[in-house]
Amino acid sequence: MRGLMWVLAVFALAVGLSLAAHLNDGYAILVFPPYRAELSLNLAILLGLAGFVLGYLLLRMVTHTIRLPLYVRDFRRRRRDAKGRAALLVALQAMFEGRYARAEKAAGKAYKLGQAPALSALIAARAAAELRELERRDQWLARADSQDSDARQARLAVQASLLLDDRRYDDALAVLRELSASEPKRISTQRMLMKAHQRLGHWDEVRRLATALAKRGALAETAAAQLRITAQIETLRQQAGDATGLAACWQRTDDRLDARVARSAAQLFIDGGDCRRAHEIVAAALEAEWGEDLILLYGECLGADVLGQIERAEKWLKSRPRDRALLLTLGRLCLQQELWGKAQSYLEASLSEEPSRSAHVALAQLFERIGKPEDANRHYRASADAKLRP
Repeated sequence: MRGLMWVLAVFALAVGLSLAAHLNDGYAILVFPPYRAELSLNLAILLGLAGFVLGYLLLRMVTHTIRLPLYVRDFRRRRRDAKGRAALLVALQAMFEGRYARAEKAAGKAYKLGQAPALSALIAARAAAELRELERRDQWLARADSQDSDARQARLAVQASLLLDDRRYDDALAVLRELSASEPKRISTQRMLMKAHQRLGHWDEVRRLATALAKRGALAETAAAQLRITAQIETLRQQAGDATGLAACWQRTDDRLDARVARSAAQLFIDGGDCRRAHEIVAAALEAEWGEDLILLYGECLGADVLGQIERAEKWLKSRPRDRALLLTLGRLCLQQELWGKAQSYLEASLSEEPSRSAHVALAQLFERIGKPEDANRHYRASADAKLRP
């Protein structure tokens, strides 16, 4: 509809101009001695307009010709940028697909075309690392380092990740500290820091980072709890052989009632000859949460007051009269005190609840000491059954 209106308007204008020209009797005289020309005014106007249009078109053609090299350069630049962007997208897609050779090739093409050269070099470095082409990886990292300074953070992150993959944890830690100096709360950096500290045995840092990541929802609470427990256990193990250091470290431990932490600490104190401290740790942990491993550990180290150990264990037995591990521990303790009758009773009760290799061996030792070799041999043979639990 709009086009029709324009056509009608043009025709109306043409009719109007035609009528106006018929009514115009004027003329124009052009003098160029010795020549003289007389033209109607309408023709003079038309010639003037035609000259203006022709001059304008000629000027535009000259300007376009002068600017043609610039247009060609701009066209080539746009085409180069388009090819570079396409190559970069291919590199990213191939990287996510695990097609590392293609990713490195496409990223190299994007780098040559000048499309985000630092990012392209980092993608190529990551792909070369996955292909275990370490020399090419280092070359791409050097190229990324020489490019845009705005990509420095990305380069440091990729470099730290590659160092962790190479198990160069000290070097990775140095890079990560530089990276975290500007943004210490970046989640990816904290995760890599935690991994580096874990491999280097910096367990206090592992526990701190696990807690921080869990608070931000970047680490599942169960995983964070497991890491904190592991960190506390490993921190205690680092003090093995140093009684004073182990005692001080135990006092700084948060989860002392956790069965895993208590078991590890008690074993370390037993290895150091401090059975009294080990018994206290086990007893406190058992009051919080009963565990078979803990009660068996309770009977492994004989302190100065074995009868006191037996008395405490018999109190536990009142609430757990059919606990296999508790009966076995009591049998072992009574065996050490040469309480033959009670020892035999407890060990046989443990076997009746669930046969175990440990109970058979303890009964065999008991019968050997009281002069019953046939019964001892019978239990030794029974302990050789591979189907029995330890």
